[in-house]
Amino acid sequence: MTLKSSSALLCIFTLLCIVATATQAESPTPGVWGQFRGPQGMGVASSDSVGLNFETPAFRTPLRGVGWSSPVTDGQRVWLTSAIVTEATQEQRKAKLAKVQMANMKDVAGSIELLAQCVDATSGEILFEKSLGKIGDPNPIHPMNSYASPTPALVGDRLICHFGGYGTWCLDATTGETIWTQRLVVDDSVGPGSSPIVVDDIVLLVCDGIDKQFVAGVSLSEGEVLWQTPRPKMRTPNGEFQKAYCTPLIIEVDGETQAVIPGAQWIVAYDPATGREHWRADHGSGFSVTPMPIYAGGLVVFSTGYITPELVAVDPTGRGDVTQTHVRWRINRGVPAKPSPISDGQLVYLVSDDGIVTAVSLADGASRWRKRIGGTFSASPLLSGDKLFIANHDGEITVFRAGGEYQEIKTADLGEQVMASPVPVGSDLLIRTKAALYRFANP
Repeated sequence: MTLKSSSALLCIFTLLCIVATATQAESPTPGVWGQFRGPQGMGVASSDSVGLNFETPAFRTPLRGVGWSSPVTDGQRVWLTSAIVTEATQEQRKAKLAKVQMANMKDVAGSIELLAQCVDATSGEILFEKSLGKIGDPNPIHPMNSYASPTPALVGDRLICHFGGYGTWCLDATTGETIWTQRLVVDDSVGPGSSPIVVDDIVLLVCDGIDKQFVAGVSLSEGEVLWQTPRPKMRTPNGEFQKAYCTPLIIEVDGETQAVIPGAQWIVAYDPATGREHWRADHGSGFSVTPMPIYAGGLVVFSTGYITPELVAVDPTGRGDVTQTHVRWRINRGVPAKPSPISDGQLVYLVSDDGIVTAVSLADGASRWRKRIGGTFSASPLLSGDKLFIANHDGEITVFRAGGEYQEIKTADLGEQVMASPVPVGSDLLIRTKAALYRFANP
């Protein structure tokens, strides 16, 4: 899961209807969930039969460290990232917070150790735990974030573990051995958020800090930076309003691959091979954009982030600045600042940070229904067939029916904090809590 919290004004933080002229670049593979929100980046399971058993987990594996990143899996093994945090002394806290903005909204660690963990998907046994590095003087982060919030990316036998400005590691997914490392440093203000996405031999890294903002393409095979493209110029000079934490969405439009990446003020589509811009749209004054966009019915649909999120739909067939020509609709009620939207091809479903579930028409954004279920949400929803799975911070799972009205199917309470998004393995379900990894088996 990629995550930022929503306290205070400056605080951060399908199968789909794909038309013939605008289709997804990749088809889901059963059992494989290799990146944040799955193979197509939409949160849609390849199986329509993910079950409802939350009473008897097949395993519960305790995890060392803390991480809000979601699991990735090939169906046989599961990989995660975490950070072991050493508490700061009062002297360290005072010294560090004296140098940062919004000090009253930040936590300080004395040091952190970054981890990659691999778990057997059947037994829950930890196959390896790899220490990637120790950071002796980490920057403060928001209390609701973690130092391991970006979800790793699994491509064949390679695992990309990204920790924002603390570095990116490419590991052998079987042994955990390091193949290469890369580090692109920006001041993210409140901790890392954007997850890496791999397209062919390119690892896309989004670096939208308060000091500088750019997108980079890194070689999957060697780790060198192949290109680096600055984000468009922004109206505001305040760096806190220029940051963002979004994960790229890969789509194909008229035979061209686009990496669509919302940021502060702008949403931009890039050629992932070169970093060249396809199109951009000015979405307003939103910043700290965290939800991953979706692509359905020929439209890119995304949240504009803080302070007041809007949901905007853009036709991705344009070139250049398409603000006045290709924005199809926008709404401002019930829109999340952290959980990503999801669609069944007819409706777009939203889970707001404060627990309001909304369904709107994909065609025009018109409201179909709204239901308050309560709780605080950061995790993005999962769609399996006509069932939507959502999890709040308290570990309460709600399953409801996709369709023209709200119909609750099941609720469950894990009793452990959940910030990571649920991940399907066939008809089973993986859920990462603050303390452990669960697999719920569904025959």
